[in-house]
Amino acid sequence: MAPRWWLLILFLGGSVLQASSQPNSRGFISIDCGLMGEESYVDDETNLLYVSDAGITDTGTPYNISAEYYRPWRSRNVRSLRSFPDGARNCYTLRSLVSGLKYLFRATFLYGNYDGLNKPPTSFDLYIGVNFWTVVNMSWWGSDQDNRAEVEAIVVVPHDLVQVCLVNTGGGTPFISGLELRPLKMSLYPQATAELGLFVRRRQNFGAINETIIRFPDDPYDRIWDTWSDATMWAEMTTTERVNRLDGDYFEAPMAVLQTAITPLNASGSIKFGWDAEPQPNNLSPGYLAVLHFAELQLLDGDALRQFNISLNDESRFPGYTPPGYLNRGYVYNSFPYPRVSSYDFSLNATANTTLPPIINAYEVFSVITTTNVGTEPQDASAAMTIKAKYKVQKNWMGDPCFPKTMTWDSLNCSYATASPPRITSINLSSSGLNGDISSSFGNLKALEYLNLSNNNLTGSIPDSLSQLQSLTDIDLSGNQLNGSIPSGLLKRIQDGSLNLRHGNNPNLCTGNNTCQLAAKRKSKLAIYVVVPLFVIVVIVSVAAVVLFLLRRRKQPQGSMDNMVTIKPQNEEEMPTSHGGANYSLRLLENCQFTYKELKMITNGFERVLGQGGFGRVYDGFLEDGTQVAVKLRSHSSNQGVKEFLAEARILTRVHHKNLVTMIGYCKDGEYMALVYEYMSQGTLQEHIAGRGRSLPWWQRLRIALESAQGLEYLHTACNPPLIHRDVKATNILLNARLEAKIADFGLSKAFDRHNGNYISTNALVGTPGYVDPEYQATVQPTTKSDVYSFGVVLLELVTGKPAILSEPEPTNIIHWVRQRLARGNIEGVVDVQMQGGYNVNSVWKVAEIALKCTAQASAQRPSMADVVAQLQECVVLEGGHTPDFNTGGRNSDYSSWNYNACAGGQSTDVSRNAAFGTELRMPTVGLGLAPATR
Repeated sequence: MAPRWWLLILFLGGSVLQASSQPNSRGFISIDCGLMGEESYVDDETNLLYVSDAGITDTGTPYNISAEYYRPWRSRNVRSLRSFPDGARNCYTLRSLVSGLKYLFRATFLYGNYDGLNKPPTSFDLYIGVNFWTVVNMSWWGSDQDNRAEVEAIVVVPHDLVQVCLVNTGGGTPFISGLELRPLKMSLYPQATAELGLFVRRRQNFGAINETIIRFPDDPYDRIWDTWSDATMWAEMTTTERVNRLDGDYFEAPMAVLQTAITPLNASGSIKFGWDAEPQPNNLSPGYLAVLHFAELQLLDGDALRQFNISLNDESRFPGYTPPGYLNRGYVYNSFPYPRVSSYDFSLNATANTTLPPIINAYEVFSVITTTNVGTEPQDASAAMTIKAKYKVQKNWMGDPCFPKTMTWDSLNCSYATASPPRITSINLSSSGLNGDISSSFGNLKALEYLNLSNNNLTGSIPDSLSQLQSLTDIDLSGNQLNGSIPSGLLKRIQDGSLNLRHGNNPNLCTGNNTCQLAAKRKSKLAIYVVVPLFVIVVIVSVAAVVLFLLRRRKQPQGSMDNMVTIKPQNEEEMPTSHGGANYSLRLLENCQFTYKELKMITNGFERVLGQGGFGRVYDGFLEDGTQVAVKLRSHSSNQGVKEFLAEARILTRVHHKNLVTMIGYCKDGEYMALVYEYMSQGTLQEHIAGRGRSLPWWQRLRIALESAQGLEYLHTACNPPLIHRDVKATNILLNARLEAKIADFGLSKAFDRHNGNYISTNALVGTPGYVDPEYQATVQPTTKSDVYSFGVVLLELVTGKPAILSEPEPTNIIHWVRQRLARGNIEGVVDVQMQGGYNVNSVWKVAEIALKCTAQASAQRPSMADVVAQLQECVVLEGGHTPDFNTGGRNSDYSSWNYNACAGGQSTDVSRNAAFGTELRMPTVGLGLAPATR
């Protein structure tokens, strides 16, 4: 998807975006591509305003279709189009979207012999952001003599702006007639997530009156419902009565669609419909999702029964389905793609005890498209777009700067790391006709190694921000009209040999001649007249402040501590917040302090080593009362100093939660420093995942996930200021004798001020490869979302039984490995085989979804740990009968194994709603025998 950085180009004064592409009051965007100038009109059929595409793309040529293809019944928005004969990729940029919202995208194509060649293109590709949407293959619609095509997708947009790109693949000149965006409720189409989009294959309305196509305003989301009516096959049913609405409806089929239905011509007949698979270049055998809509339009007598079996390719999918009561709506749908076959045939057959034949009102069919590709690192992309707009760079600078590799912008080089977004490493704009000063945005390209701006018409001074680019080793600014002096930061790097700067043929640039020296002397004299008096004043004020501080300090009690971490009590196991100030904190430290001699006795001379980490070795020990403990002794090679150690000890003695390893005490005895923890007899979670302990069943893994999440949530929300762990991983989750999970190793924890957003930065990256948040890796500024990312990796380890970084067949991170398989609907290919099928597939799938949400590239798109805890609790509900340790309130219906959902009006109860995940869980009444929803 196009990153949030697109928003910057709205303010650059260029012609990239104009007000014409603003959404209307409903959030609709309706673009007539190729419409001349600033022209706009109101569509006769929908009463929606359509605007020109001028200003939302800066390439392509507008055309009108040939006059012989005009039709009185045809929408006006296909009479014009924009053709893109130049460049491999051409894009539209759409703005003012709602970040994280679900949208329906629709693109329309009508060739209409616009070029007089009477030769439409065979195919070209369509992308939403950096993610493939579909091949626009005009031959698919060969029965349409006008060579018309229309494609739709339902996608969650992660940012405020998104690009729709046409890619020339050698099948002819790409073109587009219309582009429309319609916002949807996040609760609609739960199969569409941040990682998976839906490509709309069919949306069919049965028994439509006069074969009228349904769309806005009858459908408030402007979905297009095609008609299907055949009097030789089916009898039609219609009503003018209102069909009741359904609370929490996942699909909200429009009233006009549900007011018509079909039924077999005789009571023993069946309804059959289907579709053929439509392969894509990157998915030759796509799986499909379907939604079947039902509404009873006939008031049934007391003994009448309408009941039928729903089968797909002769395999029962939902036996004995009974539509909801009179004028109530219902639907069934699958959450996971059907098995891959060449064709799909649904059959609705009456059951043996029914008195009425089956009915159906409408159906929708989708294939899955992945939306997991990540574009250029946002700050780099933002800088590149700003530079493009400032200098009006033409070239092929369309779409994402670095992705895909085959379409990298000319004059740019990028680096591609396995677990990180692409970074811009080189820019060569030599002899490109650049005017104006050097953009400060070059200073935002933190991975830039080479910059060539030579032989242009650049003026002004060299920005000092270039000296802050630590990766930059070569700059060529020669042949311009630059003035001023070379910044001191650049001079220093030139002198130490870390930077090569070429600046010749800039007549007004000061490089150490007399002119620069005279100017420097004048500035020095001015500084003396102005700065010296100010300096004297500052010294006087500073001395007075110090004296005042010392006087006030003498009145304060000794031993006060700054920056204390306070804890808000959550349960009976937690320590109350200290409101008494410093004295309480000192007593707390004194009461749990051990001497080195005592540690030797506790550990029997440090006899048994339990493990070793960055802080030092961990030893087995016993207190006087027989309590077993773990003693973590600081090694001499540890880089943690006395000050840092005491600060950590002070924090840890005040942090208490049932899912955090308890620190019993500490030792600071001369050069010896140690931490004393409760003993966790079952070792690390990683040992059990890797098979060195007994294999954990799914319900136990789910409990461990929830308990670990609760511990992290406590650190993030109950501590003031919040604590960031910074090294969440499977080896830092320990298990006690009851296999209860507790978070360990707070040696890396740092406080985070959530009120003013300040990061506690150590200017040093900590963490473990495979678990490190890419944003933290880039900025070295940890946030609570850094822990969320790492925890998402742990969740994937629990689901798959695989390590964070896989080595076979080639090194790859677990996130990428899982995304690839889930994009194909292959949950069985992801789950750890050691669990031997002993799990509810719905809860496993949901945990995998939570993990992928946690590991989103952008931290803003990740949930909080509180959201994660809530979602894992819902997974526990789904696991129900497999989780005896949890109070779940009952076992799932046997229908859950079909991966099929059903919902009937007035018969469902909300379990939860969580905006961070944008999905809802619904549990139909058990007494009805309906399958619980799986998302």
